[in-house]
Amino acid sequence: MAQDNTGLLTGSDGITRCFWHGNLPDYLHYHDHEWGRPVADDRRLFEKICLEGFQSGLSWLTILRKRENFREAFAGFDFDKVAAFTDEDVERLVANAGIIRHRGKIVSTINNAKRACEMVDEFGSLAAWFWKFEPGPKERPAVVDMAHLRANPTTGVSIRISKELKKRGWTFVGPRRSTPSCRRWVWSTTISKAACAGSRWRRNARPLRGRSRALSPTSPLWGGRAEGAGGGILALHPHPDATRRPSPQGGG
Repeated sequence: MAQDNTGLLTGSDGITRCFWHGNLPDYLHYHDHEWGRPVADDRRLFEKICLEGFQSGLSWLTILRKRENFREAFAGFDFDKVAAFTDEDVERLVANAGIIRHRGKIVSTINNAKRACEMVDEFGSLAAWFWKFEPGPKERPAVVDMAHLRANPTTGVSIRISKELKKRGWTFVGPRRSTPSCRRWVWSTTISKAACAGSRWRRNARPLRGRSRALSPTSPLWGGRAEGAGGGILALHPHPDATRRPSPQGGG
């Protein structure tokens, strides 16, 4: 059972993790191997924020189980390619039963790909722009536990990123957990940390975040349009809304 104050849950394997995994195999693997790793690869950053948009109104488990279908349908989330999608591509995607067939979200993804290309032209990479929003020590909570997560449906970082993206023409990038969420995005990429104190992953993430901070935004390791953009420092994969219990079933 989850410990109400800490937000931790000990699995059948005896390992203590953030509570949201619910002992579901998909989430256990996701928590241990994917969620919360610092990401400096442009394509993975773009993938993540798009999938957060598709999650709106659905369980993250639904998105997680359809993720490979999304990658195939959206050219591996190569935003240069997605930006060139036409009306015919929109109709193709609307007819694709392997993804979430929401026309508005599909059109939004194509629009956001165009905006991503513009940002790379201006800043060199998406990573260089997004990581400048990493909060300083004074903005980080002393303890991340269940009370903190429930009391903070949004964060200063997610609000700032959401506002700036909207100014630049991005869509489906709201700051709260009840909308296509920049909050979940900044947590999953560790631009802002959200692993509950005491979880194994919070301990394991510290050296990885240190590696991410050590990089200069102008370094080719930050991703951008360089060869091997699918790798980056660490592969990115999104995380569920940490204040909602996961459901094995989802729509879409």
